[in-house]
Amino acid sequence: MARKMLSDQQWARLAPALQGDPSKGGRPPLQANQVTVEGIRWIARTGDPGRALPSEFGNWNTVCQRFRRWTKAGVFEQLFNRLAGELQWDTIMVDGTFVKAHQHGTGAQNGDPPATSPVVPKP
Repeated sequence: MARKMLSDQQWARLAPALQGDPSKGGRPPLQANQVTVEGIRWIARTGDPGRALPSEFGNWNTVCQRFRRWTKAGVFEQLFNRLAGELQWDTIMVDGTFVKAHQHGTGAQNGDPPATSPVVPKP
């Protein structure tokens, strides 16, 4: 799984945005932020439910709770805004194999049966 993990350079760019506010107090996290981020990425990449998270990413409940808290606190929005300013737009490509249209976005009229091809008998 190491090939899908964030590199040290990538993590160095993300880590400052994930540090808690020391003025708010509270106890330190039991699970490192990097493990949590990798767990969140695994769930997003595979689409599996949180309970199916492999143990190498820590406790599934910790990952899901921290994702929920970070979402409510706007952490991911801050990360996006921070990293979006660093994008080099001349090198971005969108591949059609990853961008899927919903079935209703294909131009078919409501109520029309799907187009079928005629069955060609084998010679």
